[in-house]
Formats: sequence, structure tokens, C-alpha cells
Amino acid sequence: MANIIAVIWDCDKTLVDGYMQDPIFEDYGVDSKSFWDEVRNKPKEYEKEGVRVNSDTYYLNHFIKCAHDGTLKGLNNQKLREYGAKQKFYNGIPEIFEKTKQMFKDDKTYSEYGIQVEHYIVSTGFAEVIRGSKLMPFVDGIWGCELLETPDSEGNLVIGEVIYTIDNTTKTRAIFEINKGIGKIDGIEVNSKIPEENRRVHFENMIYIADGPSDIPAFSVVKKNGGATFAIYPKGDLEAMQQVEQMREDGRVDMYAEADYSEGTTAYMWITSRIQKMADRIRDTEQAKIMNSASGVPHHLI
Repeated sequence: MANIIAVIWDCDKTLVDGYMQDPIFEDYGVDSKSFWDEVRNKPKEYEKEGVRVNSDTYYLNHFIKCAHDGTLKGLNNQKLREYGAKQKFYNGIPEIFEKTKQMFKDDKTYSEYGIQVEHYIVSTGFAEVIRGSKLMPFVDGIWGCELLETPDSEGNLVIGEVIYTIDNTTKTRAIFEINKGIGKIDGIEVNSKIPEENRRVHFENMIYIADGPSDIPAFSVVKKNGGATFAIYPKGDLEAMQQVEQMREDGRVDMYAEADYSEGTTAYMWITSRIQKMADRIRDTEQAKIMNSASGVPHHLI
């Protein structure tokens, strides 16, 4: 039975109040605005010269450059993981992870059908930062950027090569990998041909949660395949609220709310109620299968 409900989260500005790199900049005394301005503007300069640039890949290479020129001296994977403990998560994180994972654990009317909640993070940020965060006891899979270490000019190992990337379009690949059970079932690859009914996580049992237009490809994949989509915006940010409202009007997201996952908030209630609704549908479907397959009880002939 493929009765897993997958809650798939973006990270920056969805779980984290800001960017996961903020503690790195603070620690090294780097002006974050200048850093991101350069990351945004340099690709535009290259494009004027006829060179196509993937901005998400460029930002990773810029981090590597800064690790080697001394701006981010000593930045390696171990330090990235340590910055996971310094993340400023929105209220209710990771509590909502823990609570939703326990929703059906002790209820036999659901657990007997294998109904369970899993949490996945799909981020253009650093996978190592996420691994070092307080989310990890409740996370079932991470798709993020991975970096290999190489020696700097002094021979110290620092981040040096990009070995895996996630950008706003390859997030959709990650969703298909979750759908098929990559990393959970041996021998399965993203291009493996698997009938929908045999896939580990059905799209209709997915909830995708993110903060903005850059996640439209992922929102679209989940929504058009029958899953649920939810957008988050920072409290008091009118422009961000208008942005997600436009996405709702365009049919990209089912609902949105302020970025607060504390019990009783709109985000908490919508996410937990949608999980409950999915679980009820799965249970009812499984019960109907059993009833339809059961043979009639023989009676004495009169």
C-alpha cells in the first residue's frame, strides 16, 4: 500500500525567517546585500556578452570563490553543518513536523492501513546546513546543494567544487524522485517506468509548501497531479502577501498564510486539516477495497 502523505517544504523564507546563509554572513562580517547584489548582477553582465548563466549555480561558485580568496576563510562542510544550529526558524518549526508525524501513529483506524506522514525539504540552499539543523529528527529526505572540499592557498580544506545542485526547475525532478521512492526503494531511478498506482508517494498525497513565484514549477507539478499547494509570506510584508495572493488567483496555490506554524494559526490549521483529509480519503479507499473484495457469507438454502 502506498499510503504515505508527504509534506514537501522549501527552506529559505518558508521554514527560515530569511536565508539560511544569513548566519554565515554575520559570522564573517560580510554584507549580505552586497553579496546577493553581486550574485544577481554578474550573470546579467555575462548574458550581455552572450554567455548563458544559471544564477543558482553562479551563487554556489561565488561562495566557493569567497572561501578560497579569504572572504569566507575556512568555510567547509563541517562549518556549514554547524551553521544549521544557528538557523532562525519561524514560530512552530520544528514542532509542526513532530506533531504531524505522530498524527496517526497510535490510531489503529489509520495505522493498520500504513498511513503515515513524512517530511521532505527541497532547497536551492546547502544540504549540509539543513542536516545540522534541529529539523533533522523529523525529516525523511533532503534535496539540496552538495559541495566537495578542496585545499585553499594555505592547504586547508574548504568548499571547492559543486557536485549536486537544486534550482527552481530541478525541484520538480526532486518531487518525482519522492513520488517514485528514490532513496527509499533500492534500484529505483527517476526515469524508471512505474505505474502511478505502484509509486511510493502518490501525487494526490503530497502537500507542497513554499514562499514565492520561484517555486511555481514545483507548485504546478504537485497541483496538476492532484496534490495540495500552500504559500507562505512574512508577517507584515504587504508585497509578499500580494505576490502569493496573485498566485492563488492564478490557480498556483490552494491557500496561503503568514509564516507562523504555531498551533492555532492559519498555517498550522490548514496543513494539519489537509493532512487529516488526505488520511481520511486513504482510509476510506482502503476500506472500500476490502469490502469490495470480500465474498458473501453463505446461507442455508430454504
